[in-house]
Amino acid sequence: MGTESQPCADTVRIAAEYPARVIDHVDIRASDLGASERFYDTVLPVIGRQRLSAEGYVEWGDFALHAATDDSPATRRLHIGFYAATREFVDAFHHAGTEAGYRDDGDFLLDPDGNSVEAVNNTQARKPGAIDHLWIRVADLAAAKRFYENVAPYAGIRLEDDTLERVQFVCENGSFSLLAGEAPSENIHMAFGASENATVDAFHRAAIEAGGRDNGAPGERPIYHAGYYGAFVLDPDGNNIEAVNHNG
Repeated sequence: MGTESQPCADTVRIAAEYPARVIDHVDIRASDLGASERFYDTVLPVIGRQRLSAEGYVEWGDFALHAATDDSPATRRLHIGFYAATREFVDAFHHAGTEAGYRDDGDFLLDPDGNSVEAVNNTQARKPGAIDHLWIRVADLAAAKRFYENVAPYAGIRLEDDTLERVQFVCENGSFSLLAGEAPSENIHMAFGASENATVDAFHRAAIEAGGRDNGAPGERPIYHAGYYGAFVLDPDGNNIEAVNHNG
């Protein structure tokens, strides 16, 4: 078993300069957008999250589905947990899925692409249906840990647990864990919120210094909305990681 990392003075200074943000949003790709939309539209309203649709994608607050393409294949082997306000809502979530014929995975459900999905109730209250946590399988746990430790001060995350099998980072509104596994998760987009454009810039620099591959330099993205300022980097497993300031 590993030991929890202790923040050095530089990390504490940087964290004070760039205060903790949140997991802003998570996007996944579906091999059959309609089938995945039906799955999430069956279970997410049960715990209080309603669908918003736009051209080319479907959104439930901080979670969105996009159609897979040849250039952007389907998301696989991701685990995602959504917050439920009570244990009764957790049970109702699972019951709604199994009654509709979706695959049971113990306490979890499997979406049409085999991603593991659950509703969870815990002591940290959040908006009903909001993302509570992610579990991402990685090819090289040490390499993935180094990458996320380097961007942690600018993403508003901190290392919580560190073992030979799992590394967990926590933030203001949830957590994500990196898990050792022979078959890594694929094609995930995870965005961290920032309150200043300078934080986005610093995130991008830190990610590149940590060996990440540039997937979109810091800048305005008015295609999303006015004031959207983001930067994108591919992590060691090729997942698209973003920092974004909505400026509004």
